Amino acid sequence: MLRYQAVLISRASHQAGLLGNRMMSVYPIYIQGELLMKPIYRGLSCAGALLLAAALAGATTLDEIESVQAERAEAGRQSQNRINDIVDETNALQDEYSQVLKVVEDLKVFNTLMERQIDAQEADIAQLNDSIDEVEASRRQMTPLMVRMIEALDLFVEADAPFLLTERRKRVATLYDLLPREDVSVAEKFRKVLEAYQIENEYGRTIEAYKDSVEHEGALLEVDVLRIGRISLVYQTADLSATRMWDRDAKAWVDLEGPYRNQVRQGLRVANKLVAPDLLLLPVAAPEAQ
Repeated sequence: MLRYQAVLISRASHQAGLLGNRMMSVYPIYIQGELLMKPIYRGLSCAGALLLAAALAGATTLDEIESVQAERAEAGRQSQNRINDIVDETNALQDEYSQVLKVVEDLKVFNTLMERQIDAQEADIAQLNDSIDEVEASRRQMTPLMVRMIEALDLFVEADAPFLLTERRKRVATLYDLLPREDVSVAEKFRKVLEAYQIENEYGRTIEAYKDSVEHEGALLEVDVLRIGRISLVYQTADLSATRMWDRDAKAWVDLEGPYRNQVRQGLRVANKLVAPDLLLLPVAAPEAQ
């Protein structure tokens, strides 16, 4: 039994590298007697203890190494995860930076376009300001011009043949009332003046018949008036008892002879569109020789 144990110890010692030749020299002494084995037995016990301690120490060291390696692996994994996160964040920032650069470039193009538009608008504003100055100067000149035009129209109506006098005088009075009003623009005032001139101008190219009241020798007569442009103005009573023509030179109504009575009556029918236009024979004041 001791030999078997010695052999086991010897092998263990050889494997552990702790007993060496010392254990191998003890082995032959075992054959000579039991007493000589005691030292060998004690030596084997010490060797076993050393082997056990070495084995425990080796196991502890291995666990520590494995633990350290595991910690290092975990630290490496965490480091790699942090690196991956940093790379992802860097890529995201790079993409965002690229987008920002594109936006900046787009804004540069937009700003350039806006600057051109602003320059053009400033030029337009300057031109408008010049135009406004010209308009203001024109306004200062327009008011005296309109005053002269209205006064001239007033004189013309009073000097002209007395047709539609109430209507024409009212139109002139409206222009006088319009002139000082601040709520009406100069352009609108001037338009009204030109409109009045246009109406007066149209009277010279039209034929018209209308009813009116005419004073003659202190009596107020209800008559039918026939106006043919501005070359002839006549009237006729409803009972055909009076037919008269406006004499520009005399500034009065003068009687027409019998042959013109039917011509005036026919002219009234034409003006009222009761018959087709026809040739009329009416007296016309001859222009004076210069």
